[in-house]
Amino acid sequence: MLQLYSAIWRVSAGRQIVLIILSLAVAALAAAPLEFQRDIVNHLTAKDPKPDYLLLLGAGMMAVIMLSLALKWVLGYRAGTLGEDIIRLIRQRLLARTVDVDKAGENLRKGTMTTAISAEAEELGKFAGGAFADPVVQVGTLISVIGYISSTQPGLGLIALSMIVPQIIIVLVSQRKVNIFVAERVRILRSATDHLTTEQINAITKEVYDQFDKIFETRRRMFIWKLSAKFLLSVINGAGTVGVLMLGGWLVLKGETDVGTVVAATSGLTRIQGPTSFLIAFYRQVSANRIKYELLLELFGPDRERYRYATPNR
Repeated sequence: MLQLYSAIWRVSAGRQIVLIILSLAVAALAAAPLEFQRDIVNHLTAKDPKPDYLLLLGAGMMAVIMLSLALKWVLGYRAGTLGEDIIRLIRQRLLARTVDVDKAGENLRKGTMTTAISAEAEELGKFAGGAFADPVVQVGTLISVIGYISSTQPGLGLIALSMIVPQIIIVLVSQRKVNIFVAERVRILRSATDHLTTEQINAITKEVYDQFDKIFETRRRMFIWKLSAKFLLSVINGAGTVGVLMLGGWLVLKGETDVGTVVAATSGLTRIQGPTSFLIAFYRQVSANRIKYELLLELFGPDRERYRYATPNR
């Protein structure tokens, strides 16, 4: 994983720093709407609610939401264009390698190179665009929202935090198995496409069919692991929501908190489920792309350093 991130940083460090700054700004605003929501609910249940103050709170909440959305737009645009630039860079390097191999008269694996240039470069480049910014946004959002919930009601914050740890353990265990299937699938697909470029296509048709069957079986087993993990994660999220509502309701009945805090905590719980799900998916994506990156490096052979440190187009 370190090798993958090091390679991404070398070709896009300056632009990644800008994306990280934007990500921190987005994360810092994550909990602000919850505070406005809490104040609005409590104001509605006050003895003498004032319409003017209610409108002011609504305007403030909308302003924060608009600012956050604007920052996310800029972040998404810059991350997307960076990803496309890196896709172009990878394809340029693969094409240069193909030309060099052809000139040297070495054995050129046309099917593998075609797959790498068309599909593998696309997946790896898209990931590189948000490799740093995406986790910063989501981790920052988790810290911001859980910190806010804990500051208003520690017990509810503890429930929110306790949802994260078991999900991390489940993902770490399941993803190790999925990574094996990812590498196996890529290698089988490359082998199949190499066979399809041979002149004796009729003679190897059955062998290619068998490889297609292997790809199907690999994906089927991968689905079992991923969907089972998703089921357990959803159970944890559901239990967390019920726990917050029960504890929050009990505290309201005892007069130890207010309705606005419980509503904000419940909304906050929904807010952290999004980043948690994203980080889980992102970890899976990092793991899969690490495998793909290592497999991609294999195509450059022993002189891979000459291609790895080339300067990207700006």
